[in-house]
Amino acid sequence: MPEKFDFKKQYRDLYMPGEIPRQIEVPAMNFICVDGAGDPNGSEYEKAVGILYGITFTIKMSKMSGAQPAGYFEYVVPPLEGLWWYEDGAFDFYRRDNWLWTSMIRQPDFVTPEVFEWAVHTCRKKKPELDVSKARFETFTEGLCVQILHRGPYATEPQSVELMRQFMEQNQLKDATGLLRKHHEIYLSDPRKTAPDKLRTVLRHPAERNSPGNDL
Repeated sequence: MPEKFDFKKQYRDLYMPGEIPRQIEVPAMNFICVDGAGDPNGSEYEKAVGILYGITFTIKMSKMSGAQPAGYFEYVVPPLEGLWWYEDGAFDFYRRDNWLWTSMIRQPDFVTPEVFEWAVHTCRKKKPELDVSKARFETFTEGLCVQILHRGPYATEPQSVELMRQFMEQNQLKDATGLLRKHHEIYLSDPRKTAPDKLRTVLRHPAERNSPGNDL
């Protein structure tokens, strides 16, 4: 049996960075997204994740009913990701109740807006407890970024973010995190099954190149 396509293995530069910051150009990718607000330990975030996986697995398992989209191939569902910000564009790790977020899962290229709408309709019938109307399909492009693999509890992420900021300063880049381009996390570990000190999370910040004279 052919090995399933694994996005983490095929795109190691996106999903498997080292623990030293590095610059990367992130291409356009398709996602199913759900927006929300507040502490991720709350029920709203839990429901959003349920919606994402409900629709995502409806697409993945479409082959079982012979309804798979054109171009379908066997694949491993990509990891859960999240964008985080505040209304003023800043981001503070410690004001959790005021966080705004987009929870999202990458989709294979064969997933089109039409496939997404089919999956929403199908999931609504099979899992009426999920409010799939909150989901949307989006092509997301980040462009120039700096990222790092953070090992350990989410609470210690600021240490890795500081390493990214130092890297930017040393490489004529500036952190472009704000309302338009946001703090980005990719969850390689399941916190329900992984000890906090063993968690692996990709942290990614948008970057801009300093123009001559910016530091004068």
